[in-house]
Amino acid sequence: MRPIFNWQRLIGPLVGFVSVGFLLTTIWRHGYQVLELAPDQQGWALLLLGVAATVAAQWFNGLAWWALLNWLRSPLPLIEVLLLFMRTNIYKYLPGGIWHQAGRLRWLKQRGVGARRALLAVLLDPLLMLLAALCLLPLGGLQGGLGLISPFALLLLRPRWLNPLLERLLLSKRALLNFSGEVESDELKQDQALLSSPWAALLLQFPFLLLRFGGFACCIVCFSSINSLGIGLWLAAFALAWLVGLVVPGAPGGIGVFELVLLARLHGSLPEAELLAVVISYRLISVVAELLTAAAAQLDQPITIRSQ
Repeated sequence: MRPIFNWQRLIGPLVGFVSVGFLLTTIWRHGYQVLELAPDQQGWALLLLGVAATVAAQWFNGLAWWALLNWLRSPLPLIEVLLLFMRTNIYKYLPGGIWHQAGRLRWLKQRGVGARRALLAVLLDPLLMLLAALCLLPLGGLQGGLGLISPFALLLLRPRWLNPLLERLLLSKRALLNFSGEVESDELKQDQALLSSPWAALLLQFPFLLLRFGGFACCIVCFSSINSLGIGLWLAAFALAWLVGLVVPGAPGGIGVFELVLLARLHGSLPEAELLAVVISYRLISVVAELLTAAAAQLDQPITIRSQ
């Protein structure tokens, strides 16, 4: 396991550096044109609406995680799970990109959730987001066959395929998240195989992604036009860029990777200055929305504790 871990530590910063460097170079070349696209009063209203949609998306993401915990037979109070999810979500922007997962693992341990179940809850969450994003790709057409085969990724949720996949993920991630030696003694040692699929948690990922795209669409309307490509192609390009930013190691929070994939996917389809304005404004409203939800969850935490 040691060589894999070292390779991941090397490739992550390298990909992040290249992605951010390419993005900054593109902004430098087209910066003046982007500045000419400054939003008017209606544009600012659209960006605020985009922030609201992205905030709502975070709550659906937390709700999906709560459903996943219930599926893992680790039910916890909904409000506590949502607040914890929002508080830790902002940690993904810290160097390393694992601190939001580490924070959730630590909290689950404090609440009495076994090590194996806690790890599964943390590792299955991004897997479900990835599968939901893949299911949205066909909305952009065949795309060289990608739109045709991507929904077949749902087969990974069949217990026959899901259990071996999760075992590999557990082995690769538990050392990284400081859970070495704990999984073997967990109460699920007697019942390791999962006999069903987390369909409810998966279904809740779709409104999460669609609301995030709603925030992205506000940026499109502000600086370009939905009709320039068609909403299906915009949505498919967004889903592809988002899932690559989720799985490819790089800058924390997918900064640079998401933008690079979106620029590459839509290159030549519309003016580059418009596309740059869209991706930059979306990154800004995403960070603002996640900061707002984290701050609100932090403020609500003592109130919730006192009410209990």
